[in-house]
Amino acid sequence: MGNAMQRFENKTVVVTGGNKGIGLAIAQRFSDEGANVVLASVEEQVMEAAKSLPRAIGVVCDVTDKAAVVALYDKAQAAFGAVDISVQNAGIITIAKVEDLTESEWDATMAVNTKGAFLCCQEAIRRMRRNGGGRLINLASGQARDGFIYTPHYAASKFGVMGMTQSLAKEVALDNITVNAICPGIIKTDMWDYNDRVWGKMLGDYGPGELMTSWVEGVPMKRAGEGKDVAGLIAFLASADADYITGQTINVDGGLIMS
Repeated sequence: MGNAMQRFENKTVVVTGGNKGIGLAIAQRFSDEGANVVLASVEEQVMEAAKSLPRAIGVVCDVTDKAAVVALYDKAQAAFGAVDISVQNAGIITIAKVEDLTESEWDATMAVNTKGAFLCCQEAIRRMRRNGGGRLINLASGQARDGFIYTPHYAASKFGVMGMTQSLAKEVALDNITVNAICPGIIKTDMWDYNDRVWGKMLGDYGPGELMTSWVEGVPMKRAGEGKDVAGLIAFLASADADYITGQTINVDGGLIMS
């Protein structure tokens, strides 16, 4: 990347959902800026992803399982001494009409997206308080601003992330810990391939890629985002330049939702 900045030398970053997509782009950015990186995912491929970065380890972790989350932060600390930054990026989505949405889909989505983010924040805060501070960055969604059709569980889970971010930011404000959230819009990832396919079938007779193309037309910048667009904001929020920013939720969406 040729980034001259090395803002995160001797800092350790945990990134959940770090094996692909936005998570891997975030991990790459921190690595480029000199950080030690701990990639966590429920998927085994996280071990391979970690090998692609210097000063990185992979940990297979289910963020809905408290014991697994504690073990994740234990491993991060054992490998690198402390956790300075924690990025709660693990997330899932399903799409279904309200009468077809199952309880298990509701529960799984809330468990990963909201409870999982909370368990990671809880464990990170416990350690950051002892270490004199840190940075928490939670991945919400454009759906934390504006719930979309056929995804009430996903919208609820992401509104939950935003509310939790505000509450925690107030609680740890005097501990030199900031807590912020970001709302990515349409970003080129596997999740968006799924969205394009399933929403496309449900909203009309869209072929592969057609729904996303039509939605991108509604973005003032007329393009989908990339992982690096999200990673840039996260790196800023984790840096000393953002010392006085906490409890905020910031959109990264090419102007799709303005606030």
